[in-house]
Amino acid sequence: QVQLVESGGGLVQAGGTLRLSCVASGLTFTNYRMGWFRQAPGKEREFVAVVGLDAAFTDYADSVKGRFAISRDNAKNMVYLQMNSLKPEDTAVYYCAADPSLDVVRTASGVDYWGQGTQVTVSS
Repeated sequence: QVQLVESGGGLVQAGGTLRLSCVASGLTFTNYRMGWFRQAPGKEREFVAVVGLDAAFTDYADSVKGRFAISRDNAKNMVYLQMNSLKPEDTAVYYCAADPSLDVVRTASGVDYWGQGTQVTVSS
């Protein structure tokens, strides 16, 4: 079965950095655009970033542009989210997502596969 397993979350001060990782198994990785969503308490799950099949295409939510960078390693079935200049409002559970159409699907309801999530907490 398909599994997406995230790691790298934690507690960091405002202005700090974290790098999230996600390893995928049970799917043909190069057929899936990969992305990250996040969900803060009491809020809906929201799109953060997407990377295309060969990493040439990336896109970001306006709230993280210029601070976050998504990448993928097709040889390792891995996707990463480098998060810089973190703000308290970035605090959320971050989820790895896999979907063939993630470049156009930006709503959580349209995603094929999810990871279990990793907590990111940014203190002020």
